[in-house]
Amino acid sequence: MAQEVGELLGIVFVLFLILLVISTHPSLSSYVSKWRQMKSIPGLSPTYPLLGNALQFKSNGRDFFCQLIEYTNVFRNEPLMKLWVGPVPFLILFHAETIETVLNNPKHMDKAYAYKFLHPWLGTGLLTSTGDKWRRRRKMLTPTFHFSILTEFLEVMNEQAEVLIEKLEKQAGRGAFNCFSYVTLCALDIICETAMGKKIYAQSNSDSEYVLSVYRMTDIIIRRQRMPWFWPDIIYYLLGEGREHNRRLKVLHSFTEKVIKERAEHVSDAESDSESDQGTKKRRAFLDMLLKATDEDGNKLTPKDIQEEVDTFMFRGHDTTAASMNWAIHLIGSHPEVQRKVQQELLEVFGQSNRPINTEDLKRLRYLECVIKESLRLFPAVPFFARSICEECHIKGFKVPKGANAVIIPYAVHRDPRYFPDPEEFRPERFLPENSEGRHAYAFIPFSAGLRNCIGQRFAIMEEKVVLASILRNFSVEATQKREELHPVGELILRPEKGIWIKLENRVH
Repeated sequence: MAQEVGELLGIVFVLFLILLVISTHPSLSSYVSKWRQMKSIPGLSPTYPLLGNALQFKSNGRDFFCQLIEYTNVFRNEPLMKLWVGPVPFLILFHAETIETVLNNPKHMDKAYAYKFLHPWLGTGLLTSTGDKWRRRRKMLTPTFHFSILTEFLEVMNEQAEVLIEKLEKQAGRGAFNCFSYVTLCALDIICETAMGKKIYAQSNSDSEYVLSVYRMTDIIIRRQRMPWFWPDIIYYLLGEGREHNRRLKVLHSFTEKVIKERAEHVSDAESDSESDQGTKKRRAFLDMLLKATDEDGNKLTPKDIQEEVDTFMFRGHDTTAASMNWAIHLIGSHPEVQRKVQQELLEVFGQSNRPINTEDLKRLRYLECVIKESLRLFPAVPFFARSICEECHIKGFKVPKGANAVIIPYAVHRDPRYFPDPEEFRPERFLPENSEGRHAYAFIPFSAGLRNCIGQRFAIMEEKVVLASILRNFSVEATQKREELHPVGELILRPEKGIWIKLENRVH
């Protein structure tokens, strides 16, 4: 009996390998060619044919991230290293100089293979599209992120920050609590209203099906990316989380489809009847601009195009800023001298008033911006991202074949002692203009860099300033975790394993 079971498992394993190769690499000769060409690049051992290094990877998100960072430490003196995830080759880049050769080359602008698992949710919008479609879309959308338009969103940011303060007020003086979800729900409210013009009241209704589906869908995608045996659809839907994936997808798409339809009708009505708002100025949202946007040929976006971008804004526009703000809160709460400097700056800008933050205030919050950047250096919201090598090239003397994937790891790049001495130390002064002069442009890349940098980075910095300033105008923060207790989990977003625990005390004005 045991022998029969063993034979059956052997057959299943062989069939799995065949399906894996067929689904990820139609040409076996292409795989063999890449294997030979990349043989000289430093990498892990052993590496098995077809499976690569997949069996060596930790399944737990936190352990896998620690493992990846440990690889960058082991290979720190090498210009790059390679990993094979199943039959797919990945170059791991963690030096500013090698990263520049990829990110600044217009030939290597396509996202890597693993991004295909985002397509069912995000389609091929700005985050996941390639080639001419990406270039046209980027050119079309860039004006919607102009600073003058972003300032219109300040009112929303102030309002939602005020709701957050009301929620945090109930925790002040009551001991340690986990602030992570409070800040995340605030960021979700901000992006929903600024991207779609839709209030979802996430801070008051965190159990909404849409809110839960956003979080759950992210987790589902992460797991699939890390497990090559679930890459073939037939296996994923038979043995993996394919059914839940589709159920969550339906919730997400139904919500955004409904909002887009309602907003399109509103825009149409407003154009046909200028008095429809009875003289009141309606707040603009990114969605309104998408509905009116045209390319150089005068073509408008289709409903599917618009949904791709709205879903992309929702996915990338709240999780990243929420994580960044939480890391900053921990670091500020762990360094009383930094907190005093921030609060002194806030006192100089706002005095004892509790007025909303305006655009002039944002410009004057220079030290707070340094704090935000130093937080992003230590804990970049996106711990790694990947590009496809679209033509054969050489990186630091190593031949890299077309079709390989380059993984850039900001978490490791930002700890290069050549550019950031004592890299684990939290020193916001590193980002004062006089201390940043001469630093390699690719040594600090929390929003990626080069031709495909993050289109929403000014929006993110603005939001972080508003929310963090609001918190620190009202409370003194004390972190109750040590750095080594945070256990960063590096997935699509860098998160602390057990949240950010702090104590709050009301400030006396």
